[in-house]
Amino acid sequence: MRLSVIGCGYLGAVHAAAMASIGHEVVGIDVDERKVASLSKGEAPFFEPGLQEILTEGIASGRLSFTTDMSAAQGAKVHFIGVGTPQQPGGYAADLTYVHAAVDGLLPYLSEGDIVAGKSTVPVGTAESLAPRVSDRGATLVWNPEFLREGWAVQDTIDPDRLVAGVPSTDGGPTEEGARTAGVLREVYHPSIAKGTPFIVTDYATAELVKVSANAFLATKISFINAMAEIAEVTGADVTTLADAIGHDARIGRRFLGAGIGFGGGCLPKDIRAFSARAEELGRGESVAFLREIDAINLRRRDRAVDLTVQALGGSVFEKKVTVLGAAFKPHSDDIRDSPALDVAVRLHGLGADVTLTDPAAIENARRIHPQLTYVEDRDEALRDADAVIVVTEWDEYRRDLDPAHAAALTAGHIVVDGRNCLDAAAWRAAGWTYYGMGRP
Repeated sequence: MRLSVIGCGYLGAVHAAAMASIGHEVVGIDVDERKVASLSKGEAPFFEPGLQEILTEGIASGRLSFTTDMSAAQGAKVHFIGVGTPQQPGGYAADLTYVHAAVDGLLPYLSEGDIVAGKSTVPVGTAESLAPRVSDRGATLVWNPEFLREGWAVQDTIDPDRLVAGVPSTDGGPTEEGARTAGVLREVYHPSIAKGTPFIVTDYATAELVKVSANAFLATKISFINAMAEIAEVTGADVTTLADAIGHDARIGRRFLGAGIGFGGGCLPKDIRAFSARAEELGRGESVAFLREIDAINLRRRDRAVDLTVQALGGSVFEKKVTVLGAAFKPHSDDIRDSPALDVAVRLHGLGADVTLTDPAAIENARRIHPQLTYVEDRDEALRDADAVIVVTEWDEYRRDLDPAHAAALTAGHIVVDGRNCLDAAAWRAAGWTYYGMGRP
């Protein structure tokens, strides 16, 4: 099938390349000329495992192309909208400027029977407001939210754990048009569905809520264990053992119960804030009022990581050399949007520390935003002569591959702050380190 993808950032570029990899003919469209030029040469503009390979293959096969010309969408059967929905400046609500611009730009090139599939994360009610503009052109709008995990986005696109299609519906279920639209999407995602991926057909509002409620639940689970870490820190309990114990309960599970410096990135923080703002607009702010506290707990853990480092260095980090391991908000990514790791590094620098930061993938992105920090690509060189080390992104290079005895031979001081509770505390202590964890004795 011929497809177009409007918006070739993180979501759109991955979706376009993944759809080409399963056999579709795909054109990606974006207003950023530099991004389009990079993608057209088969060069991934950001780090995402597996993307470079399917991008190169797609370009070479001729099934995948990129352009800045919106008219290239003409002739495609399904048009995916994958533009960003950032947080509004000075507020919590989502900025839908790019969504509206993408739809408006696409409208002149739609044909009778086309399908416009929204993938961007939007406030509930957005699809309902966009649908008439699309239907006026003889096309149909479907909302098909993405559920990508950075670092696993290619896999999550090709083999998702579920597919959701919000289509035109009545109280009795999908309309005839909605059923037809769902059928076309089934064709698009046939390889996944054939392997057993659930395909859930619902109305617009439910499809929009599936995405934001999933993110809200994950954020709540993460902040819950971080709240328990705060209690553990004043009682002497170990939050890691606590998480192991309650995680054995099948109703709870162990995933996302890792206490640390909290979540970041371009999705969870902005999405829970936008959800809160939309609930307020709907007159149901009290229903998700707890999300404000979830956000507050998350931000407090960054404060705690800084405080632990100051405490470990005797009450002041002024002119102390602190090596920060990690800049990306999570491993297997170069994304520094709302990164707790980078935030901690910047705060320590603001307190007068001589901060040296290293990361396997995110140094250049971090340097553009915060040039005041010292960046070193080689991990061991970054560790050299450090008074303290703080782990803030749980890359394998730090949590698994870094031998504490080897690290001790490089540093001036033997203080380690484990901002992700990802190190073997006993092994580091045995190697002569003073170990500080998040919510751990």
